[in-house]
Amino acid sequence: MEILTGNELTSGATVYLDGAGNWVEDLQAARLFAKEAAAERDAALAATRATGRIISLEIEEVTQEDGRIVPRRLRERIRAAGPTAPLTLNGQAYDRQRLGDDGHVSI
Repeated sequence: MEILTGNELTSGATVYLDGAGNWVEDLQAARLFAKEAAAERDAALAATRATGRIISLEIEEVTQEDGRIVPRRLRERIRAAGPTAPLTLNGQAYDRQRLGDDGHVSI
């Protein structure tokens, strides 16, 4: 099985394509593509590339263990778990923009 993953352009968030065609931050909501669904997967990749909103698109192989999606690669398991260091700026906790925000990037 495979999933589609990438990074949301304005926030850098790791995101996954869900069954409704939305990009979400929850790995467990990711759409699972069987090997036979390669054409659908590739069409979703092409449509996403056309928007320019999601970058670093990748196809990731996954398994299901106890009903949970588990990426095969360690790199993707780390990305799915979130930052490995606290997000701070000048000693203050930093809350990055989330998917669904207005798209404005504060500078």
